[in-house]
Amino acid sequence: MNHNSENIVIVGITGGIGSGKTTVSKFFKALNVPVYHADVEAKVLMNRSKVIKRKLIKLFGEQAYLEDKLNRPYLREQIFKDKSLLEKMNGIVHPKVGAHFKRWIKKQDSPYILKEVAIIFENNLEHQYDYIITVVADQEERIKRVMKRDNISKSSVLSIIKNQLSDKEKIEKSDFVIHNNDLEDTKSQVYIIHKQLISKIK
Repeated sequence: MNHNSENIVIVGITGGIGSGKTTVSKFFKALNVPVYHADVEAKVLMNRSKVIKRKLIKLFGEQAYLEDKLNRPYLREQIFKDKSLLEKMNGIVHPKVGAHFKRWIKKQDSPYILKEVAIIFENNLEHQYDYIITVVADQEERIKRVMKRDNISKSSVLSIIKNQLSDKEKIEKSDFVIHNNDLEDTKSQVYIIHKQLISKIK
């Protein structure tokens, strides 16, 4: 178990695209659990940090930013053509997000915090968490959610799902699993896990 200096237990919450991590995080937030959205913070820093901006332009070219805003479709396109760019981009962004998270956690006063991250197992980052929750949902439901949210085709969603670790593999490596198909049911699963975490921490 990873004991950080602040003695706050770090719980990672992850899941494949469209599984509903953010929805589940909101339910934890309603129980007064502080939530850190790593991917949201990464996007903010990619737009705000001059250092990141400079390095991404060097990596992807001037088109990486349009009118001073991150040109996400262009980046997606380049990464699709050359997978090694993703690793290089993560190498630029992740250390900054990590430093931001360390500053954020110092301000929290709670038995545990939740860190929402799209990819934990794929990057072998399990050791950074005391407990890990994986959110799963029926594949058809996930496809529908992502098509609606990101306005992309079914085949695009399927290719993203194919590139991610399967739910089965994630579940095997997790401490808790939330099946997010019915919101009321999800809410009660969150409450049960919250109670279990509190009793484990005491």
